[in-house]
Amino acid sequence: MNENLYVDFISYALVGFAILIVGLFLFEITTKNKEFAQIFQGNVSAALSLGGRLIGLAIVVRAAAENSVSLTDMLLWGLIGIVALIILFYITEGISILVGKMANVKVTIVSAVDNNNIAVGLLILVISVAVGMVIAGCLSYEG
Repeated sequence: MNENLYVDFISYALVGFAILIVGLFLFEITTKNKEFAQIFQGNVSAALSLGGRLIGLAIVVRAAAENSVSLTDMLLWGLIGIVALIILFYITEGISILVGKMANVKVTIVSAVDNNNIAVGLLILVISVAVGMVIAGCLSYEG
């Protein structure tokens, strides 16, 4: 058996899990609402929102592990996934503010999640998974 296969598996798995942990930490500190605390208080919307971003990132990490030529390459794509999902959250927040102004409603993604608006949490989940899938689909070195 090829012992390098096991070393590669463990190395890629550890880097993948590290990316997910760093992503969760950065998601938590870059949003106005503290979703971990809200989740432990029973806020389903916060769980959907944070869980969706984690799933979206996991999709990117999977594609990075599958298509990367090295651990450094995988790490780079994982970090790109984290940044993309954070930027996406702020773009979605900005769009919600603009749409709210047009509809003469003062609502934001952050306030909706804080108020346990499950529909908004689900929307963030779906958008995060969609973005993760798009980024993952772009991770290919084939011409």
